[in-house]
Amino acid sequence: MRTNPPAWAEAMLRLFLRPDVFLSTSGDLLEQYRDSILPVRGLFRADRWYLRQVLGFALRKILPWAALFAGVFVARFALDMLHPTTDFHTRSQVTTYTSIGLLLTAGFWSAWRSGSFFAGAAAGFATVAAASVLSIAGTAGLLAFWHDAPAMSAIAASGGLDEALFLPAFLIVPGIVLGAIGGLVGAGAKRLWRAI
Repeated sequence: MRTNPPAWAEAMLRLFLRPDVFLSTSGDLLEQYRDSILPVRGLFRADRWYLRQVLGFALRKILPWAALFAGVFVARFALDMLHPTTDFHTRSQVTTYTSIGLLLTAGFWSAWRSGSFFAGAAAGFATVAAASVLSIAGTAGLLAFWHDAPAMSAIAASGGLDEALFLPAFLIVPGIVLGAIGGLVGAGAKRLWRAI
């Protein structure tokens, strides 16, 4: 029987931690996995435990970026709902460029910390995935307070409730691409920094 967690889960953990932190964290998790989790829970449940631990580390590292990314969408939704307009060009540009900047920065920062280009792509994915959940919660919170006829009319005129709730989730692929671009720059900058 296998006594190590899945290699892909350990590789995922490596993407979200600095190399020096990864060694100690991975060692602690592996010791706990082998000594107390695997013998009691069995292989399948021990692997699930390990994956939950990895996802917890990833979420803690990516949550600030996800909160900012979700904040952009919730703020835009609030602005469109409470201050309707017929010209969405400027608002769209601000939302788009801010989102691009956040994803590039999240990818850069993650790759800089871990030294891996793949950390940028993982950060882009994780940022958008977590932000989608946060954005839905934020949008629902706004709707709980403002759901009168003028607010609902303004929502319909700005793209509808479907767009407000599900647009962040549709940005998963662009999030991965932008995170990877930021990751490429971040990993390259880290290598250059070490060489200096």
